[in-house]
Amino acid sequence: MKNGNGKCAVTFVHEDRVRSARKALHNDRRTLDLSETFKVLSDPTRLRIVFALTKEELCVCDIAALLGMTDSAISHQLRLLKSLRLVKYRKNGKMAYYSLDDDHIEDLIRIATRHVSER
Repeated sequence: MKNGNGKCAVTFVHEDRVRSARKALHNDRRTLDLSETFKVLSDPTRLRIVFALTKEELCVCDIAALLGMTDSAISHQLRLLKSLRLVKYRKNGKMAYYSLDDDHIEDLIRIATRHVSER
């Protein structure tokens, strides 16, 4: 029960609920890694790159044309996405083609998109 200040009116800890909720907590390293992933995805440009890569494997020039940005700016964003294993690339001659690192990234984006669409 809360008082008008949003604080508990009575101090009582539901030990069974706290024990159950504690199981959902991850270790500090995993929590930090997950936080970094969400931080990187919070940038609209990087998120738009990820959206595009859910549909097509693209090179830097393709992404730059799609988003109306320079190759250099896109390369910088891709480096950040690659450092967190959100995207990967494959070389074909002198060209590098980017795609999502794995299906989990697409799942994450799809679920988050559905969540914000339900508002």
